[in-house]
Parts: sequence; C-alpha cells; structure tokens
Amino acid sequence: MTRIALISTAEEADDVAGMAYLSIGAVRADAVFASDLQRGDEPSAGQVRQAVAAAIRALGSSGCAGRVAQEFGDHPETAVIRMRWARRVAREAFADPAPEQGPAGGVDAGGWLVVRPRLPAEHTSSCVSGAVT
Repeated sequence: MTRIALISTAEEADDVAGMAYLSIGAVRADAVFASDLQRGDEPSAGQVRQAVAAAIRALGSSGCAGRVAQEFGDHPETAVIRMRWARRVAREAFADPAPEQGPAGGVDAGGWLVVRPRLPAEHTSSCVSGAVT
C-alpha cells in the first residue's frame, strides 16, 4: 500500500521519517508515557485512547519519544516502571475486540475482512436475480 504525506515543515518531515521506524504500538506506548495519565488512576480504555490522541496531537510522535528519552535520562528507575505500565495499558486499550459472528454463522473468511457495499433498497431485489439496473 502506498501512503502519501504532504509535508510543509522540517519538523513534519522528521515526524514522518521517524514513523517509518516505529511500530504503532511503540508510538501509542510513548504517547501514554508522555501523557498526564497516572498508574494509580487506573484509566479506562477510553481514557487511554483519548490521552494517546491528545498527546500525539500536542507533541507529535517524535515529541512523545523525546519525553520518553528525557525521562529515561533523568529518572531511569521510575521511567522503566512507567514504560512497562504504558506499554501494557496501550496494548489493552487498543486491543481488537472479540470478533462478532456474522450472517455466515461464525465462519470467517480465512482471516480476511470482507466488506460488502450497502445497496439502496431499489437495487437489492435486482441484484438477487443477478441483473443490476
């Protein structure tokens, strides 16, 4: 898949270049780490997702990574504990929900997500017969 990014500043170029080397899980963990969330608050999955979005919006992925690096430099003992927690809650908050059984009675499509367009009511009956109007 080809992704196209419009880059207007050197800072945006750095963010895009850095993203190529980080997994989305690492970016999310860095964002949780850089956020205001605290371990003792036991945030919900929704709170974690909101905090990740806010941190990335405010700091960018490279800014979140910079905060992580700064904390590991200044306070390595506590940074290790916070990063373990950040990785765990980010992984849990963004975990895929349990798959729902579709009309095929739970038969999956070999790991593929099957998306079918929703047709207007007037096309539904003609598609059943094989002719599309």
